[in-house]
Amino acid sequence: MKHVLSLSTLYPNEANPRFGTFVARSIEALAARGDWRVTMVNPIGIPPVALGRYRALARLPAMAVEHGVTVHRPRFTLIPKFGARRNAKAIARAALPLVKQIHADTPIDVIDAQFFYPDGPASAWIAQQLGLPCSIKARGADICYWGDKDYAREEMLEAANCCSGLLAVSQELAGQMAEMGMRRDHITLHYTGLDRGRFRPLDSPGLRAKLARELGFDLPDGAPLLVTVGALIERKGQDIALGSLAALPQARLILVGKGEDEAHLRRLAKDLGIADRVHFAGSVDHEVLPEILSAADVMVLPTRSEGLANAWVEALACGTPVVTCDVGGASELITSNAAGRLVPRDIDHFAAAISEVLADKPDPKEVAATVDRFSWSNNAAELAQHYERLIG
Repeated sequence: MKHVLSLSTLYPNEANPRFGTFVARSIEALAARGDWRVTMVNPIGIPPVALGRYRALARLPAMAVEHGVTVHRPRFTLIPKFGARRNAKAIARAALPLVKQIHADTPIDVIDAQFFYPDGPASAWIAQQLGLPCSIKARGADICYWGDKDYAREEMLEAANCCSGLLAVSQELAGQMAEMGMRRDHITLHYTGLDRGRFRPLDSPGLRAKLARELGFDLPDGAPLLVTVGALIERKGQDIALGSLAALPQARLILVGKGEDEAHLRRLAKDLGIADRVHFAGSVDHEVLPEILSAADVMVLPTRSEGLANAWVEALACGTPVVTCDVGGASELITSNAAGRLVPRDIDHFAAAISEVLADKPDPKEVAATVDRFSWSNNAAELAQHYERLIG
């Protein structure tokens, strides 16, 4: 079999089981094809003194087989908040001896990075040391956020220029990469995948009542239900979702996700007088998320920037229209009123668009049909084709 070694700082582990699950599903789907051997290198950053959440990370095994993929977790020294500019080099130095050993045991055909920074520069340097082709994938924040930092931008461009090929999760993101100075003819579109057996319209008369019991949240019959899925951070715009809820007196809102903005958002909900209509669900299991999305009338995501949000695809697959901003690949998904609305990032426009969708709710099957092309098997097939081109 051909052998790809993928390097990703975004990858689930025992300490953070929901971290980078979309990367794991893509890699696992590729391994399941049977024509590619897949090795994952998931570098773990540990500060000089491992306190708090870093203690659990420090205890992770150096190697494990997870869902058919061999995962190696070399450690590199991380300086929280202040050491970002050194992470790519630290990862490269920590991973190179391991990658050399893997290559000696089972020759590698291509090196792959699943995130553009810091994974991309680290992978490109390792590939150069071994004389191997390299691919780097851009997902959104790696371009939108890190691309604005001079030191990261310089490293990213250098890595892109010596790579054999690049991937982007949306056409819009590919355009941003080209504007940064990356060669557009080296960038291939690679949409995310989807677990079609899990994310589908769930039509159950008792679904909302079941959710209400499990979440401990009042969901009156006939009350519109909104859901927002994403990390509770300023970029995702949950404050705009709360402001929109205040303009919709009967509606309820479930916020799925955790993040540094949670305390601020709880205070805001209280100040707006809507705390009893908002449920902070935190991180939820992937068995529960399809139930929440299917029960919801609208998925609301007032995000400032994205590549192509998995939450958009998963909501649509569950038959739930999306109201979001025209950023990233949103316009590649929201192409009809059945799929939802694209609006400016403010409360008035979001409240109006949500009201429009609620007044003329589309058939869930029609909504789900808008993402028929998404699956992990398609994602893996396209990834395999991309690697094949790189190795000739």
